[in-house]
Amino acid sequence: MSSNAAIIDPTAKLGANVKIGPWSIIGAGVEIGDDCEISSHVIIKGPTRIGKRNRIFQFASVGEDPSDKKFHGEITCLEIGDDNVIREGATIHRGTEIGGGVTRIGSNNLFMPYTHVAHDCIVGNNTIFSNNAAISGHVIVEDWVILGGFAGVYQFLRIGAHSFIGAQTHVNMDVPAYIMVNGSPPEVKGINTTGLERRGFSKESIQLLRKAFKILYRHGNTLDEALAELETLAPGSPELATLIDSVRASTKGILR
Repeated sequence: MSSNAAIIDPTAKLGANVKIGPWSIIGAGVEIGDDCEISSHVIIKGPTRIGKRNRIFQFASVGEDPSDKKFHGEITCLEIGDDNVIREGATIHRGTEIGGGVTRIGSNNLFMPYTHVAHDCIVGNNTIFSNNAAISGHVIVEDWVILGGFAGVYQFLRIGAHSFIGAQTHVNMDVPAYIMVNGSPPEVKGINTTGLERRGFSKESIQLLRKAFKILYRHGNTLDEALAELETLAPGSPELATLIDSVRASTKGILR
């Protein structure tokens, strides 16, 4: 551990080889895992648990009280996994008691400058939040999602795995897995083919998902009719199962 003019609460627990830059503040109840690097002017409040090999850049605020009028100082927490990069000015808030008490971030995520994760959100693994992207309270962002610059997600929504939200798009309904959304008002554009190719999805899997997309969005089916047809399209396909599950998991209705 190295510190220079940093303020570290005596109750904070720091792992091996943690580096903390000058004028950063590490509060009570904070746990930071091995090999993390905290730049200067970072504030981390607890209870917050941070895993290994995370990098947090200057002026980020991590573990602050939630911006929710229902919050009255109860003990809630923030949990962050391993190998995340949290860039300049990013803000990540703890949970609220009414929302389950925890905000949870997975591993290997990139939060670019001035991004925001609100209270009680769950963010998976391998996501990218581009500059100024923000998610409201109680949002679920599944693995491999990309949010474009200035994208925003309304509260209590779910963004399915491998989906892509374009720049300046404000999402107001759930987004199924693999889907590209862009514009204001938001419009569904198709399957996130480029992202799937980069992640090693086979041509056959991508072709199947394109066919599934047409059933869900282009054939004029009701949602129940589309789901019934998707169930028989390719039984046993894990990619198709992920799409179907993401639709069925929606509580607010999917963007269609």
